[in-house]
Amino acid sequence: MEHHPLIIIGAGPAGLAAAYESMRQGIRPLILERSDKVGGLARTEVHQGYRFDIGGHRFYTQIPEVQQLWEEMLGEDFSRIPRLSRIYYQNRFFKYPIDFFDALAKLGLAESLLILLSYLRALCWPSREEDNFEQWVTNRFGRRLYRTFFQTYTEKVWGIPCLLIQADWAAQRIKGLSLKSALAHALFGNHNTRTLIDCFYYPVLGPGMMWERFQQELEKRGNPVLLNHRVQSLKREGRHLREITVQHGATTAAFSAEHFISSMPLTELIRRLQPAPPVEVRNAAEKLTYRDFILVGLIIHRAEVFPDHWIYVHSPDVKMGRIQNFKNWSAAMVPDLRTTSLGIEYFCNQDDGLWALSDQELIALATRELARLGLTDPGEVEAGVVFRQPRAYPVYLRGYQEHLQVIQDFLATIDNLQTIGRNGMHRYNNMDHSMLTGMTAIRNLLGEMRNLWSINSEVAHHEEMETGICR
Repeated sequence: MEHHPLIIIGAGPAGLAAAYESMRQGIRPLILERSDKVGGLARTEVHQGYRFDIGGHRFYTQIPEVQQLWEEMLGEDFSRIPRLSRIYYQNRFFKYPIDFFDALAKLGLAESLLILLSYLRALCWPSREEDNFEQWVTNRFGRRLYRTFFQTYTEKVWGIPCLLIQADWAAQRIKGLSLKSALAHALFGNHNTRTLIDCFYYPVLGPGMMWERFQQELEKRGNPVLLNHRVQSLKREGRHLREITVQHGATTAAFSAEHFISSMPLTELIRRLQPAPPVEVRNAAEKLTYRDFILVGLIIHRAEVFPDHWIYVHSPDVKMGRIQNFKNWSAAMVPDLRTTSLGIEYFCNQDDGLWALSDQELIALATRELARLGLTDPGEVEAGVVFRQPRAYPVYLRGYQEHLQVIQDFLATIDNLQTIGRNGMHRYNNMDHSMLTGMTAIRNLLGEMRNLWSINSEVAHHEEMETGICR
């Protein structure tokens, strides 16, 4: 049996950051990845020469060491892009982040006054409780604007009523935003207002380029990344993990290590531990839920379709949730500039009708819905491809924190295991926070002993930045 100083499970952003940091610190890692390429949810797929992100992945951070690492990896292949995104609602396109005067013009004076009155009511008589997403957003935007711009899209993404989504998801994703701050920025141009970023970085060939560069650097220095290696079991003795068994094709292999770092979903980690954890821990893991994701990639025979990087589709008339225009992220994402590649995103569960549709049925659905929105003509669609991503998003279902705490308490009893990243912590982190958990896990091995679970709340919020950073 091969023995290693460190085994890292998962070669997504968190796992690769941990591997690279360990290499810099003189620790030789073995990296195990279940899929056929690195990057996880942030990978880039290629079809007929067209490159498709599995969702749109902007690179932005207020963590200097993460920014430095990105630039170190890609250099001139890391471009700064001005952001353009809009909301599609009631057959109109609204600027996003929400622009007060743009919304006023498109909603009309009467509706805008009702939204303002609703906001003033929330300001004077806010909900005393903020247990769920609906209460949190209503307190900051008013009920009418919540129903207009938040409720339909959020419930489309998560597949559950907003009343069942914990408020801390809203606090994490849209912290610092309110109708008051949006209005102040519109009226006074207040560049101290913290809002969603209006500029981001992006690899020339998509986010997969970043993770492929990490893989190249690791392997060039003798640190293997083993693809298509699926974890079957992790054996522990008392407070210590001893070995891991993985399946590669028709063969199995076992490795032992001094330390283990895992970014695999917590539900899978708990299922694969041997001996099995206590029943209350297993029950808590089974109560953690995930939202799955389908990307339908369409190749459109038109040079320009719309100017946005992505569009949020709030209309309940279609099932799609978001549309990515990859050519607008980087022209190098398409091999023929006379064409455009779009990514139509569907949020679903593996046990529902969308996931069960065939690839051709999904391509036909996306084609029809684009035409229904007036964005393309079905005859312009040259080809399509479908990518399915299970467990894309950890769900902040009501009560999840209690279940997560049970798991955290149990994992704390294993002295040579740390969990990192979005799925490894069941936390809706973006890339920078996920990478920081991986880097910090390595420093913990060297004696730093920082609480990984606090990272997301300690560092600056991933959607907050001063406006005007493209200037």
